[in-house]
Amino acid sequence: MGLSTIVFLVTVIFSVCMCFSQQAHVSRLHPKYPPADDEGGDSKAFFVSRDTKRIVRRLREDRTAIFRLTGNVVPSGLYFVNMSLGNPSKPYYLDVDTGSDLTWVQCDAPCRSCAKVPHPLYKLKKGSLVPDNDPLCAAVQAGSGHRRPSSQQCDYDVKYADQGSSLGVLVRDSVRTLLTKGTVMTANFVFGCGYDQQGSLAESPARTDGVLGLGSGMASLPSQWAKQGLIKNVIGHCISGEGRDGGYIFFGDDLVPTSAMTWVPMLGKPSTKHYDVGAAQMMFGNKPLDKDGDGKKLGRIIFDSGSSYTYFTSQAYGAFLSAVKENLHRKQLEQDSSDKFLPLCWRGKNRFSSVAEAAPYFKLLTLKFGSAGAKQMEIFPGGYLVISGKGNVCLGILNGSELGNLDTNVLGDISLQGHLVVYDNEKNQIGWTHSDSNCQKLPKF
Repeated sequence: MGLSTIVFLVTVIFSVCMCFSQQAHVSRLHPKYPPADDEGGDSKAFFVSRDTKRIVRRLREDRTAIFRLTGNVVPSGLYFVNMSLGNPSKPYYLDVDTGSDLTWVQCDAPCRSCAKVPHPLYKLKKGSLVPDNDPLCAAVQAGSGHRRPSSQQCDYDVKYADQGSSLGVLVRDSVRTLLTKGTVMTANFVFGCGYDQQGSLAESPARTDGVLGLGSGMASLPSQWAKQGLIKNVIGHCISGEGRDGGYIFFGDDLVPTSAMTWVPMLGKPSTKHYDVGAAQMMFGNKPLDKDGDGKKLGRIIFDSGSSYTYFTSQAYGAFLSAVKENLHRKQLEQDSSDKFLPLCWRGKNRFSSVAEAAPYFKLLTLKFGSAGAKQMEIFPGGYLVISGKGNVCLGILNGSELGNLDTNVLGDISLQGHLVVYDNEKNQIGWTHSDSNCQKLPKF
């Protein structure tokens, strides 16, 4: 074998080895550092930074966390997810609430006042406490007056519109979730360890172990994961309509439809954590509820999955109720004041077994956004009616002023049924589309 042949073979072998080496480097998850005796510290930092960005970028591609919703408006009055917390992970039922930011579970810290919940109380772990100088602590405590300087822990005190409350400390632990690619992700996030529940949250037996706060503030779970680069800060939920239970909810943007969505801007960011879309013209059938036509006198509108029913301002409620009663005049429905299920119920000639039977007596409620009313949300009778135990049809839109809600119309679960609703905190917009037949099945991925 000649010298030139040997040189050629060595060159080929070296090239092949380099090729395999490069392919292996591309596929590895861990950064490949320079040799230990390399004096180039900057070079090592460059590789670490580059590979970290590449890995995070790949994790964000086609990554959306998805959960099945369980529950209904009547009789449960809530929708919850089954979330796996801790290491080893354990199941907890969390009430889905887009009207608040903080996620918390009832826990043994030890517990001062806890309800009997579906699962054993969360156990506080050594080293899991969030210090008071953590930015998330400041976000949770903002406006609560609960800050204790120089504390080794972060206390929280959250109160809800129904006078329920939870007092506890913030902890950092892991959560396991199913992703749209069929894989399972484990990630850390900060949530509350609630050792003192009062009001409705202390009543036993409780249907859930705590609350999943999905507001737009930095303490919500999607906001935390978005800051870690795991997902886009987008939330979507699809609540089943037409008397069916359940639905699904997702965090991330993979399942957001590319068409057929109606989008309106979120307002008040970043000062407000609620999903506020401003005022809307309200129509009951073809009748406007605001004579001026712009809806401003009726109050602004927020989306809140933590509310079972929808609550109108006194102006909007009065106008809506007047239109409903006018529509029912001379129809075969009679108000039944003996039915205390909700403030206003009607009985028919026969008992109603479903909202679908009573729906023909009522009209479409339409919310029109924008100066020309081009963006519309249609709420069919099934989005504001329920059937009582007496077989009467009852109005599921209530007077919010009786709960101290003076200037805001709250769209609760009852009016969000049959819609896919998306809260896009990346683009500060809220969108929706009708999805009656698709909410019960998890999307294919």
